[in-house]
Amino acid sequence: MASPRPKSPKPPGSAKKDEKEESFWEKIGTLGRKKRIKEVQEVQEEGKYAIDSPASPTIPDLPPEEYNLEENEERSMIEPKSFHNPKLRELIAVLTEWINDELAEQRIIVKDLEEDLYDGQVLQKLLEKLTKRKLDVPEVTQSEEGQKQKLRIVLEESNRVLQQPRFHQQKWTVEGIHSKNCGPILHLLVALARHFRAPVRLPEQVVVNVVVVQKRDGALTHRTVQEELTSTYGDLGMRCERDAFDTLFDHAPDKLQVVKKSLVTFVNKQLNKVNLEVIDLDSQFHDGVFLVLLLGLLEGFFVPLHAFHLTPKDFEQKVHNVAFSFELMQDIGLAKPKARPEDIVNLDLKSTLRVLYNLFTKYKNLS
Repeated sequence: MASPRPKSPKPPGSAKKDEKEESFWEKIGTLGRKKRIKEVQEVQEEGKYAIDSPASPTIPDLPPEEYNLEENEERSMIEPKSFHNPKLRELIAVLTEWINDELAEQRIIVKDLEEDLYDGQVLQKLLEKLTKRKLDVPEVTQSEEGQKQKLRIVLEESNRVLQQPRFHQQKWTVEGIHSKNCGPILHLLVALARHFRAPVRLPEQVVVNVVVVQKRDGALTHRTVQEELTSTYGDLGMRCERDAFDTLFDHAPDKLQVVKKSLVTFVNKQLNKVNLEVIDLDSQFHDGVFLVLLLGLLEGFFVPLHAFHLTPKDFEQKVHNVAFSFELMQDIGLAKPKARPEDIVNLDLKSTLRVLYNLFTKYKNLS
């Protein structure tokens, strides 16, 4: 039997060097192939766009389903770049947190508005919680038609409750929400939050670019329009009968400044006793600390420091402070404030003025 042929001697480390060189060139070849594949894919995409929309070569990226349109059918979606807008991101976060707070007792957690609300299940639970009225819809349905039927019932009830004109109702449709289109979902949630005076502060003047796609003569055409999701609001507080402050805000802003000055003088007369001072009435009461201390000074009692947060760190602690001050007001015989703790924390000036004026009326002659 022939003995194996001896291998040619090589300098130490030369084998590893060859392996490294071979690995390096293989890597270069792989990158080259990937680059060519990517170029081919890009050319194919450009060809697809050219075929589908010969008149609009710059049509923005759209999901595949956006191409499946009937003749003259129109579909819209928020332009992807708009999701980088901090105000839009804040709006989505605020609405998501609001829904989760409302449905916490039912152990429902929403993480993605588009994915979690499209089938009508969560919207049904939210509407039932807000209206305190049970809807006659199937609890669970897996079929697409069943989901749309449930969604249709939920939206009909929403429109009945909101009493919105038909133009506004068109902002949220069964097809729009079921197709996981964020625009219609946000329009509906904003309308519900505003109608039911949700204890949140919606970012104002949130405007997004919306791409509207329509099929005409077999070709896709598109246009981009600006759409307002929220506007400027002056009625963040709880729903109640109109009072003098509504009139001041609407018709007498000059007199409003006089009222604010009188209230600042009133509260500082007491707070100065403990070396505290209010300069900005619009914001310095929002954490509840000054309200609690003011009540103690007005009634001459010491408020235990463990009963409230002297340096509140988050929204919940601020709400606790304001709610505690409301309890103290009722304990000393004042009427229940026409505001919610969340309204004060959310810097709703009208609610803050109502609460302070209630104190001013009773204690204005106190030395």
